[in-house]
Amino acid sequence: MPSSRFRTIVVACTLAALSAGSSACSSAKSSQPPAAAPQPALWGDMKPVVSVKELMEHMIDPAADYIFDSVSTVIDPKGNVVEKVPKTDEDWEKLRIGAVTIAEGVYLLKVQRPFTPPGDENNSAGPDATELTPAQIMAKVKNDPVEWNARIEALRNVGLEVMEIAKTKNTKELWDASENLDEACEACHRAYWYPKEDNQFYRALDKQLHEIPNPPFPGRGSSTRPTR
Repeated sequence: MPSSRFRTIVVACTLAALSAGSSACSSAKSSQPPAAAPQPALWGDMKPVVSVKELMEHMIDPAADYIFDSVSTVIDPKGNVVEKVPKTDEDWEKLRIGAVTIAEGVYLLKVQRPFTPPGDENNSAGPDATELTPAQIMAKVKNDPVEWNARIEALRNVGLEVMEIAKTKNTKELWDASENLDEACEACHRAYWYPKEDNQFYRALDKQLHEIPNPPFPGRGSSTRPTR
């Protein structure tokens, strides 16, 4: 029969081993990276009402025009070049409305929805067609959703930029922001809507404009910014 001293040694060794194992487990657990914070949940379901084309036409484009039209270069009846910039509180508030609408509204493009209304196939038929069909656009988005979301974020960043400009009322930065907005819009449109409008297309269009009498200036009103 083991002596009491022997039993004491065995118990002590067992406790030491358990303690070491427990410490090792604790150390292993503490070395694991913390769990990622859960993403904020929506307060309800997101149900689209209109297509991407209608969302752009009736929400995003009008909001963008608030920014585009806030600055421009015009020629008055006397031939003087005049720069138009926001001056009144009403001007700056209108600019802010456009910026907020873009910054928040473009995230609606993350909600899956049809790209066009039923029966609208875009300008995708015929030899002079320049636009993709809705099915082709949808295929591009599903094939690379990362790019689609990157385009959305680029547009949202401009909205955030203009929101800040509306606070500081810095007209110089507003000119740059207007250019940034135009680039973000056109980059997305060329990628998904009319990728066929390449350099060859614009050379042909320029040739056609020079062949007709009194060709229209490619701008909105007297602004020097081309239409999208």
